[in-house]
Amino acid sequence: MTVEEVREFLREVHHPAKEDRDIVELGMVQDIEINEGGVTVTLGFPKQRDPLKKYIIGATRASLIRHLGQGVKSEVKEIEIETPAPKKGTEFTKETLLSVKHIIGIASGKGGVGKSTVAVNLAVALARLGYKVGLADADVYGPSVPVMTGTEGYRPVAEEINGKDYIVPLEKYGVKWMSIGYFAEKGQALVWRGPMASNALKQLILQVNWGPLDFLLIDMPPGTGDIHISLTQEIGIEGAVIVTTPQTVALADVEKGANMFRNENIAKPIYGLVENMAWFTPEEHPDEKYYIFGRDGGAKMASELGIPLLGRIPLVQSIRENGDDGTPAALSSRPDGVAFVELAGALAEAVK
Repeated sequence: MTVEEVREFLREVHHPAKEDRDIVELGMVQDIEINEGGVTVTLGFPKQRDPLKKYIIGATRASLIRHLGQGVKSEVKEIEIETPAPKKGTEFTKETLLSVKHIIGIASGKGGVGKSTVAVNLAVALARLGYKVGLADADVYGPSVPVMTGTEGYRPVAEEINGKDYIVPLEKYGVKWMSIGYFAEKGQALVWRGPMASNALKQLILQVNWGPLDFLLIDMPPGTGDIHISLTQEIGIEGAVIVTTPQTVALADVEKGANMFRNENIAKPIYGLVENMAWFTPEEHPDEKYYIFGRDGGAKMASELGIPLLGRIPLVQSIRENGDDGTPAALSSRPDGVAFVELAGALAEAVK
Protein backbone atom coordinates (compact mmCIF):
# COMPACT_ATOMS: atom_id res chain seq x y z
CA MET A 1 0.00 0.00 0.00
CA THR A 2 1.43 3.37 -1.06
CA VAL A 3 0.63 6.91 0.08
CA GLU A 4 -1.01 7.63 -3.27
CA GLU A 5 -3.20 4.53 -3.01
CA VAL A 6 -4.39 5.63 0.43
CA ARG A 7 -5.00 9.14 -0.87
CA GLU A 8 -7.11 7.78 -3.71
CA PHE A 9 -9.47 5.73 -1.59
CA LEU A 10 -9.86 8.65 0.81
CA ARG A 11 -11.55 10.46 -2.08
CA GLU A 12 -14.69 8.49 -1.23
CA VAL A 13 -15.02 10.57 1.98
CA HIS A 14 -17.08 13.64 1.12
CA HIS A 15 -17.86 16.79 3.09
CA PRO A 16 -21.65 17.27 2.79
CA ALA A 17 -21.54 21.00 3.56
CA LYS A 18 -18.83 21.72 0.96
CA GLU A 19 -20.82 21.00 -2.19
CA ASP A 20 -20.22 17.29 -1.46
CA ARG A 21 -16.52 17.60 -2.43
CA ASP A 22 -14.11 14.97 -1.14
CA ILE A 23 -11.57 15.59 1.63
CA VAL A 24 -8.60 15.21 -0.73
CA GLU A 25 -9.96 17.80 -3.14
CA LEU A 26 -10.64 20.15 -0.20
CA GLY A 27 -7.05 19.83 0.99
CA MET A 28 -8.08 18.38 4.34
CA VAL A 29 -5.67 15.42 4.11
CA GLN A 30 -2.55 17.00 5.61
CA ASP A 31 -0.40 13.90 5.92
CA ILE A 32 -0.42 10.14 5.27
CA GLU A 33 2.16 8.08 7.13
CA ILE A 34 2.74 4.40 6.36
CA ASN A 35 5.04 2.30 8.51
CA GLU A 36 5.26 -1.16 10.02
CA GLY A 37 2.76 -0.13 12.69
CA GLY A 38 0.03 0.68 10.17
CA VAL A 39 -1.38 3.80 8.52
CA THR A 40 -1.91 7.22 10.10
CA VAL A 41 -3.93 9.92 8.36
CA THR A 42 -3.81 13.50 9.60
CA LEU A 43 -6.76 15.73 8.74
CA GLY A 44 -6.68 19.52 8.93
CA PHE A 45 -9.66 21.48 10.24
CA PRO A 46 -10.09 25.24 10.54
CA LYS A 47 -9.78 26.86 13.95
CA GLN A 48 -13.43 27.80 13.79
CA ARG A 49 -15.67 24.88 14.61
CA ASP A 50 -16.60 22.61 11.70
CA PRO A 51 -20.00 21.19 12.73
CA LEU A 52 -19.38 18.02 10.70
CA LYS A 53 -15.85 17.35 11.95
CA LYS A 54 -16.83 14.27 13.92
CA TYR A 55 -18.64 12.86 10.91
CA ILE A 56 -15.60 13.44 8.65
CA ILE A 57 -13.26 11.75 11.14
CA GLY A 58 -15.62 8.80 11.56
CA ALA A 59 -16.09 8.39 7.80
CA THR A 60 -12.31 8.55 7.27
CA ARG A 61 -11.74 5.91 9.92
CA ALA A 62 -14.40 3.68 8.34
CA SER A 63 -12.78 4.09 4.92
CA LEU A 64 -9.39 3.03 6.29
CA ILE A 65 -10.86 -0.06 7.97
CA ARG A 66 -12.78 -1.03 4.85
CA HIS A 67 -9.78 -0.79 2.53
CA LEU A 68 -7.00 -1.92 4.85
CA GLY A 69 -8.92 -4.58 6.76
CA GLN A 70 -9.34 -5.12 10.49
CA GLY A 71 -5.85 -6.60 10.78
CA VAL A 72 -4.04 -3.36 9.86
CA LYS A 73 -3.75 -0.68 12.51
CA SER A 74 -5.17 2.63 11.31
CA GLU A 75 -5.39 5.99 13.03
CA VAL A 76 -6.95 9.35 12.17
CA LYS A 77 -5.46 12.47 13.75
CA GLU A 78 -6.69 16.04 13.54
CA ILE A 79 -4.85 19.36 13.54
CA GLU A 80 -5.90 22.98 13.30
CA ILE A 81 -5.05 24.88 10.12
CA GLU A 82 -5.17 28.58 9.33
CA THR A 83 -8.18 29.66 7.29
CA PRO A 84 -9.87 32.96 6.50
CA ALA A 85 -11.93 34.46 9.30
CA PRO A 86 -15.25 32.62 9.73
CA LYS A 87 -18.53 34.09 8.68
CA LYS A 88 -20.56 35.50 11.49
CA GLY A 89 -23.26 33.32 12.97
CA THR A 90 -22.15 29.93 11.68
CA GLU A 91 -23.35 28.04 14.76
CA PHE A 92 -26.58 26.10 14.41
CA THR A 93 -28.95 25.99 17.38
CA LYS A 94 -32.55 25.05 18.07
CA GLU A 95 -33.51 28.41 16.63
CA THR A 96 -33.07 26.91 13.16
CA LEU A 97 -36.21 24.86 13.90
CA LEU A 98 -38.44 27.77 14.89
CA SER A 99 -40.53 27.29 11.74
CA VAL A 100 -41.35 23.69 12.79
CA LYS A 101 -44.56 23.41 14.81
CA HIS A 102 -44.15 19.89 16.25
CA ILE A 103 -40.95 17.84 16.70
CA ILE A 104 -41.91 14.27 17.55
CA GLY A 105 -39.52 11.42 18.41
CA ILE A 106 -40.43 7.95 17.14
CA ALA A 107 -38.86 5.54 19.61
CA SER A 108 -38.80 1.89 20.66
CA GLY A 109 -37.46 0.05 23.67
CA LYS A 110 -35.59 -2.39 21.43
CA GLY A 111 -34.86 -3.10 17.79
CA GLY A 112 -36.85 -5.33 15.46
CA VAL A 113 -40.31 -3.94 16.20
CA GLY A 114 -40.70 -2.00 12.95
CA LYS A 115 -40.02 1.45 14.37
CA SER A 116 -38.53 2.84 11.16
CA THR A 117 -41.35 1.31 9.09
CA VAL A 118 -43.87 3.07 11.31
CA ALA A 119 -41.91 6.35 11.21
CA VAL A 120 -41.65 6.42 7.41
CA ASN A 121 -45.29 5.48 6.85
CA LEU A 122 -46.51 7.87 9.53
CA ALA A 123 -44.68 10.71 7.77
CA VAL A 124 -46.25 9.79 4.42
CA ALA A 125 -49.69 9.42 6.01
CA LEU A 126 -49.44 12.86 7.65
CA ALA A 127 -48.53 14.32 4.25
CA ARG A 128 -51.57 12.57 2.74
CA LEU A 129 -53.70 14.38 5.33
CA GLY A 130 -52.36 17.71 4.09
CA TYR A 131 -49.67 18.44 6.67
CA LYS A 132 -46.18 19.73 5.86
CA VAL A 133 -43.87 16.97 7.06
CA GLY A 134 -40.19 16.20 7.41
CA LEU A 135 -38.43 13.11 8.74
CA ALA A 136 -34.89 12.93 10.10
CA ASP A 137 -33.46 9.42 10.18
CA ALA A 138 -31.35 9.50 13.35
CA ASP A 139 -30.97 5.73 13.62
CA VAL A 140 -27.21 6.02 13.21
CA TYR A 141 -26.46 2.31 13.49
CA GLY A 142 -29.17 1.17 11.07
CA PRO A 143 -30.42 4.00 8.84
CA SER A 144 -33.20 2.53 6.71
CA VAL A 145 -34.99 5.58 5.29
CA PRO A 146 -32.96 5.55 2.02
CA VAL A 147 -34.12 1.99 1.26
CA MET A 148 -37.72 2.48 2.41
CA THR A 149 -38.15 5.60 0.29
CA GLY A 150 -36.15 4.47 -2.74
CA THR A 151 -33.63 7.30 -2.30
CA GLU A 152 -30.40 5.35 -1.77
CA GLY A 153 -28.50 7.24 -4.48
CA TYR A 154 -29.16 10.70 -3.04
CA ARG A 155 -26.14 12.71 -1.96
CA PRO A 156 -27.01 15.88 -0.01
CA VAL A 157 -25.83 19.27 -1.20
CA ALA A 158 -25.47 22.52 0.71
CA GLU A 159 -26.90 25.96 0.02
CA GLU A 160 -25.92 29.25 1.62
CA ILE A 161 -28.64 31.20 3.40
CA ASN A 162 -27.78 34.42 5.25
CA GLY A 163 -24.13 33.45 5.50
CA LYS A 164 -24.75 29.89 6.69
CA ASP A 165 -24.41 26.62 4.80
CA TYR A 166 -27.57 24.52 5.09
CA ILE A 167 -28.04 20.94 3.91
CA VAL A 168 -30.87 20.54 1.41
CA PRO A 169 -33.30 17.71 2.27
CA LEU A 170 -34.68 15.41 -0.39
CA GLU A 171 -38.41 15.73 -1.13
CA LYS A 172 -40.46 12.70 -2.13
CA TYR A 173 -44.01 11.50 -1.41
CA GLY A 174 -44.78 14.97 -0.04
CA VAL A 175 -42.19 14.58 2.74
CA LYS A 176 -38.77 16.16 3.27
CA TRP A 177 -36.27 13.41 4.09
CA MET A 178 -32.84 13.52 5.67
CA SER A 179 -30.86 10.46 6.76
CA ILE A 180 -27.42 9.75 8.13
CA GLY A 181 -27.44 6.99 5.50
CA TYR A 182 -27.15 9.60 2.72
CA PHE A 183 -23.64 10.43 3.92
CA ALA A 184 -22.25 6.89 3.88
CA GLU A 185 -21.21 4.79 0.94
CA LYS A 186 -23.19 1.59 0.40
CA GLY A 187 -22.06 -1.03 2.92
CA GLN A 188 -20.04 1.49 4.92
CA ALA A 189 -20.29 1.05 8.68
CA LEU A 190 -20.27 4.26 10.71
CA VAL A 191 -17.63 3.63 13.37
CA TRP A 192 -18.75 6.15 15.96
CA ARG A 193 -18.79 6.23 19.73
CA GLY A 194 -21.83 7.63 21.52
CA PRO A 195 -20.73 11.29 21.88
CA MET A 196 -19.52 11.40 18.27
CA ALA A 197 -22.84 10.01 17.04
CA SER A 198 -24.80 12.45 19.20
CA ASN A 199 -22.92 15.46 17.82
CA ALA A 200 -23.23 14.32 14.23
CA LEU A 201 -26.96 13.61 14.56
CA LYS A 202 -27.63 16.92 16.26
CA GLN A 203 -25.92 18.72 13.40
CA LEU A 204 -27.72 16.54 10.84
CA ILE A 205 -31.03 17.91 12.12
CA LEU A 206 -30.10 21.50 12.98
CA GLN A 207 -28.19 22.25 9.78
CA VAL A 208 -30.95 21.14 7.41
CA ASN A 209 -33.09 23.71 5.62
CA TRP A 210 -36.41 22.17 6.62
CA GLY A 211 -38.48 25.29 5.97
CA PRO A 212 -41.95 25.64 7.55
CA LEU A 213 -43.23 22.26 8.78
CA ASP A 214 -46.24 21.09 10.75
CA PHE A 215 -44.39 17.93 11.83
CA LEU A 216 -40.74 16.95 12.00
CA LEU A 217 -40.49 13.27 12.94
CA ILE A 218 -37.20 12.00 14.39
CA ASP A 219 -36.63 8.28 13.80
CA MET A 220 -34.56 7.61 16.91
CA PRO A 221 -32.19 4.66 17.48
CA PRO A 222 -33.77 1.75 19.37
CA GLY A 223 -33.23 1.46 23.11
CA THR A 224 -32.24 4.18 25.57
CA GLY A 225 -28.96 6.01 25.91
CA ASP A 226 -26.97 9.21 25.54
CA ILE A 227 -28.04 9.70 21.92
CA HIS A 228 -31.68 9.81 22.99
CA ILE A 229 -30.95 12.25 25.82
CA SER A 230 -28.95 14.51 23.50
CA LEU A 231 -31.63 14.53 20.81
CA THR A 232 -34.42 15.16 23.28
CA GLN A 233 -32.71 17.97 25.17
CA GLU A 234 -30.69 19.69 22.46
CA ILE A 235 -33.04 19.36 19.48
CA GLY A 236 -36.16 20.27 21.40
CA ILE A 237 -38.25 17.16 20.83
CA GLU A 238 -41.61 18.00 22.38
CA GLY A 239 -42.90 14.46 22.83
CA ALA A 240 -42.65 10.88 21.67
CA VAL A 241 -44.48 7.98 20.08
CA ILE A 242 -43.34 4.52 21.20
CA VAL A 243 -43.55 1.54 18.84
CA THR A 244 -43.89 -2.03 20.09
CA THR A 245 -45.14 -5.48 19.10
CA PRO A 246 -47.92 -7.31 20.98
CA GLN A 247 -45.78 -9.90 22.81
CA THR A 248 -45.89 -9.85 26.59
CA VAL A 249 -42.08 -10.00 26.71
CA ALA A 250 -41.97 -6.59 25.00
CA LEU A 251 -43.55 -4.91 28.04
CA ALA A 252 -40.24 -4.48 29.89
CA ASP A 253 -38.67 -2.75 26.89
CA VAL A 254 -41.67 -0.47 26.41
CA GLU A 255 -41.53 0.41 30.10
CA LYS A 256 -37.84 1.35 29.81
CA GLY A 257 -38.58 3.58 26.86
CA ALA A 258 -41.50 5.22 28.63
CA ASN A 259 -39.48 5.80 31.79
CA MET A 260 -36.74 7.49 29.78
CA PHE A 261 -39.12 10.16 28.51
CA ARG A 262 -40.74 10.45 31.94
CA ASN A 263 -37.38 10.93 33.68
CA GLU A 264 -37.27 14.26 35.47
CA ASN A 265 -34.26 15.35 33.41
CA ILE A 266 -36.20 14.83 30.16
CA ALA A 267 -39.88 15.08 31.12
CA LYS A 268 -41.47 14.85 27.69
CA PRO A 269 -45.03 13.65 27.05
CA ILE A 270 -45.67 10.31 25.38
CA TYR A 271 -48.43 10.87 22.85
CA GLY A 272 -49.16 7.21 22.52
CA LEU A 273 -48.16 3.63 21.90
CA VAL A 274 -48.28 2.08 18.43
CA GLU A 275 -48.89 -1.66 18.34
CA ASN A 276 -47.12 -2.84 15.22
CA MET A 277 -47.74 -6.30 13.74
CA ALA A 278 -50.96 -6.35 15.78
CA TRP A 279 -52.34 -9.20 13.69
CA PHE A 280 -51.62 -10.92 10.40
CA THR A 281 -53.97 -10.32 7.52
CA PRO A 282 -53.52 -12.28 4.26
CA GLU A 283 -53.61 -9.82 1.38
CA GLU A 284 -56.08 -12.01 -0.50
CA HIS A 285 -58.38 -12.17 2.60
CA PRO A 286 -58.32 -8.62 4.03
CA ASP A 287 -61.12 -9.31 6.52
CA GLU A 288 -59.28 -12.15 8.26
CA LYS A 289 -57.11 -11.57 11.34
CA TYR A 290 -54.60 -13.97 12.86
CA TYR A 291 -53.05 -12.86 16.16
CA ILE A 292 -49.74 -14.67 15.73
CA PHE A 293 -47.90 -12.48 18.28
CA GLY A 294 -50.71 -12.44 20.84
CA ARG A 295 -53.93 -10.53 21.05
CA ASP A 296 -54.39 -7.02 22.50
CA GLY A 297 -50.84 -6.97 23.88
CA GLY A 298 -50.37 -3.31 22.95
CA ALA A 299 -53.64 -2.29 24.57
CA LYS A 300 -52.63 -4.05 27.79
CA MET A 301 -49.20 -2.40 27.78
CA ALA A 302 -50.73 1.02 27.19
CA SER A 303 -53.20 0.50 30.02
CA GLU A 304 -50.56 -0.69 32.49
CA LEU A 305 -48.21 2.21 31.69
CA GLY A 306 -50.91 4.87 31.47
CA ILE A 307 -50.16 5.61 27.80
CA PRO A 308 -52.83 6.11 25.11
CA LEU A 309 -53.00 3.38 22.46
CA LEU A 310 -52.49 5.59 19.43
CA GLY A 311 -52.85 2.98 16.71
CA ARG A 312 -52.63 -0.68 15.67
CA ILE A 313 -50.87 -1.67 12.46
CA PRO A 314 -51.59 -5.07 10.88
CA LEU A 315 -48.86 -7.35 9.60
CA VAL A 316 -49.38 -7.52 5.84
CA GLN A 317 -46.83 -8.92 3.42
CA SER A 318 -47.11 -5.81 1.28
CA ILE A 319 -45.68 -3.64 4.09
CA ARG A 320 -42.39 -5.51 3.83
CA GLU A 321 -42.48 -5.57 0.04
CA ASN A 322 -43.27 -1.84 -0.20
CA GLY A 323 -40.50 -1.06 2.27
CA ASP A 324 -37.99 -3.02 0.24
CA ASP A 325 -38.91 -1.41 -3.08
CA GLY A 326 -39.15 2.13 -1.72
CA THR A 327 -42.93 2.71 -1.95
CA PRO A 328 -44.34 3.17 1.59
CA ALA A 329 -47.52 1.21 2.39
CA ALA A 330 -49.20 4.43 3.57
CA LEU A 331 -49.61 5.42 -0.07
CA SER A 332 -52.10 2.57 -0.63
CA SER A 333 -55.77 2.12 0.19
CA ARG A 334 -55.23 -1.40 1.59
CA PRO A 335 -55.87 -2.14 5.30
CA ASP A 336 -52.25 -1.34 6.19
CA GLY A 337 -52.40 1.99 4.35
CA VAL A 338 -55.70 2.87 6.05
CA ALA A 339 -54.21 1.97 9.46
CA PHE A 340 -51.30 4.38 8.93
CA VAL A 341 -53.62 7.21 7.88
CA GLU A 342 -55.75 6.60 10.99
CA LEU A 343 -52.57 6.64 13.09
CA ALA A 344 -51.57 9.96 11.53
CA GLY A 345 -54.97 11.44 12.34
CA ALA A 346 -54.73 10.23 15.94
CA LEU A 347 -51.29 11.81 16.36
CA ALA A 348 -52.43 15.11 14.87
CA GLU A 349 -55.32 15.13 17.33
CA ALA A 350 -53.06 14.23 20.28
CA VAL A 351 -50.65 17.13 19.79
CA LYS A 352 -53.35 19.81 19.61
